[in-house]
Amino acid sequence: MCIQVNAIISRVIDFCRRVVGGKEEEVTRVIPRDDHSISRKDISDNALKVLYRLNKAGYQAYLVGGGVRDLLLGLQPKDFDIVTNARPDDIKKLFRNCRLVGRRFRLAHILFGRDIIEVATFRGSQTDDPQAARSDEGMLLRDNAYSDSVEEDALRRDFSINALYYNIADYSILDFAGGMKALENRRIDLIGDPATRYREDPVRMLRAVRFATKLGMDIAPATAAPIRELAPLLDDIPAARLFEESLKLFMAGKGLDNFQMLSEYGLLQRLFPSLVPFLDDPRAGRFIELALENTDYRVRNDLKSTPAFLFAALLWPVLDVRAQDILLESGLPTNDAYQIAMNEVLDEQCKRIAIPRRFTTTIREIWTLQTRLDKRAGRRADRLFEHPRFRAAFDFLEMRGEVEGKEIKALAQWWHQYQETDGSGRQQLVSGLFEAKGPKRRKPRKRKPRPRTQGEA
Repeated sequence: MCIQVNAIISRVIDFCRRVVGGKEEEVTRVIPRDDHSISRKDISDNALKVLYRLNKAGYQAYLVGGGVRDLLLGLQPKDFDIVTNARPDDIKKLFRNCRLVGRRFRLAHILFGRDIIEVATFRGSQTDDPQAARSDEGMLLRDNAYSDSVEEDALRRDFSINALYYNIADYSILDFAGGMKALENRRIDLIGDPATRYREDPVRMLRAVRFATKLGMDIAPATAAPIRELAPLLDDIPAARLFEESLKLFMAGKGLDNFQMLSEYGLLQRLFPSLVPFLDDPRAGRFIELALENTDYRVRNDLKSTPAFLFAALLWPVLDVRAQDILLESGLPTNDAYQIAMNEVLDEQCKRIAIPRRFTTTIREIWTLQTRLDKRAGRRADRLFEHPRFRAAFDFLEMRGEVEGKEIKALAQWWHQYQETDGSGRQQLVSGLFEAKGPKRRKPRKRKPRPRTQGEA
């Protein structure tokens, strides 16, 4: 028993040293109910049901992470995540509406209709796990140890503002890494040595940027310092995971802010390598800015938005220049040159961010229509208007018009008028194109010389 107590004490001391450099004043704070602003009425009923049942069964149960952080900031949490010392199989026994998910680290999803409450078992320190595996760069490759210690679970969190635990047993908050102080100072602090934590999981660099823009906070100097140097570590992250992270960065209403901060820290260049030559180009920069502003506006106002449109815009400067180069070098028709460029640009980009086919198909359609929207004679305009991607392609064309100038702007205005009028009005618009250009003059046919007869010789 004495050995176990000493081991626990040793682990807690080690935790404190690793988190705050051994500063005695930074040990775990217990903040009683009267000293914080979280009320149970602000927590979802389903999350409370899960917390109470776990606690009644004799397990520790805490609301953790973004849910606690957002409530303390006066925001409405998107999710309520729970941690406990109960193992996944124990959780499943308690909840008939439970489904276990995940291979590397099993999670319990408690289903209440469409509402899902995620419950995780405390995670252990990777340094104590003989199964933990690391790459040569220090990235954790296999790390799935459970723990009975909430302190160890806190050590595994990335930022101090995410290591705040709301205890359903007495409604207190456990603060293991100075998270309350970080919230007060509006500061993003990594737990532990920043360089080591980034090497363990390079995606933490992207998360630091995302939380800073989402919450309107600053990245602490020590947390920011290694980012530019360690940015190349993102090259080792699976492209599928980077796609999921890119959605969080660019499809949550803070896309422009994230784009600018990612560029500042040298992270954008790892996500979109082909964009590097265009980052200082005013026209390309303005077009990308318009696309991000448009997406942010639509997300914030609950309007329909799709990653396909944004990716099409981000990569358009690359595509346009690539297609023009192919045209000059090969002499191929414009449409063929653009099709070849599309294949090259998307193949290269998908090596870094694995854009699913359902989106790359739409991206191709938006791009292809840019080369066809000026072909409006006869029934072509009607057929283009009926294309399922016409609206997205038109919005794209309007953005191009704001940047590329007179001809594209005039084309976008023509299509705007076309949509605003009826059948006869549309016919007049199409006829007007023909009249503006004037009738095509037929080239005179060259007559073949009449064969000479013998008498004419």
